[in-house]
Amino acid sequence: MKVLSIQSSVAYGHVGNSAAVFPLQRLGHEVWPVLTVHFSNHTGYGAWRGPLLDPADIAEVIAGIDDRGVLGEADAVLSGYQGDAAVGAVVLDTVARVKALNPDAIYCCDPVMGDVGRGMFVRPGIPEFMRDTVVPAADVITPNHFELDFLAGTTTRTLDEVLAAVDVVRARGPRDVLVTSVLHDDVPPDHLDVVAVSDEGAWAVTTPLLPIHPNGCGDVTAALYLAHLRSTGSPEEALVRTTASVFAVIEATVAAGTREIQLVAAQEAIAHPPPGFTARRLR
Repeated sequence: MKVLSIQSSVAYGHVGNSAAVFPLQRLGHEVWPVLTVHFSNHTGYGAWRGPLLDPADIAEVIAGIDDRGVLGEADAVLSGYQGDAAVGAVVLDTVARVKALNPDAIYCCDPVMGDVGRGMFVRPGIPEFMRDTVVPAADVITPNHFELDFLAGTTTRTLDEVLAAVDVVRARGPRDVLVTSVLHDDVPPDHLDVVAVSDEGAWAVTTPLLPIHPNGCGDVTAALYLAHLRSTGSPEEALVRTTASVFAVIEATVAAGTREIQLVAAQEAIAHPPPGFTARRLR
């Protein structure tokens, strides 16, 4: 697979493209990273340096790829955090161009907006832009539980309510939805669910809830789910493989006692997802 990944980049640590590119490459895929920012580190530290790239510059980089005559070779476009609607417009224009050249290409969007306990952490207007403009253009989306509720305009507390919310979102465009960090009334204590829904059905994997919330896990999850979904054609298998690899990365991070996710240390678990997790069919 060849993936055009339009995301942020950091020199130190792993978020955005700095979290997505290596796992995709470790799985054997070609990645064309297009940067939206180039920061020293992720913003969770409260201080960082480096440029926020102008949307026109981002578009120029993509136009340069098109000049090489290879944009139609892209099998997928991947995007994550979009801090500005103008950047989102560049992403959507690119998706339209890629699909015009290759109708089999897909767009995977991680609709980064907020999280439980933090609320929305993007600029005003971005959540509505994601909900009304970006998500309907996507084929695959990977929201967390909080973001799913916003996209569906509801609050979900049971697994049935989560599935109903996914149905609302899927009716607007995306056929494949992966919901991360699902905490519902029936999930065991100190565990969470990851839920995948497609035309073929719905599945969930339950994992232990580890005592850490590092930045970049969502970026890795979106990249891995896209890769496994595209390579296996099975949402169930993609769910199991993605969950296993991401859990192994977080386990390695806990063991190392670091703030940054241990992508390199856990690379074998990315290339070869460890056994242990199984999916249960929900419908």
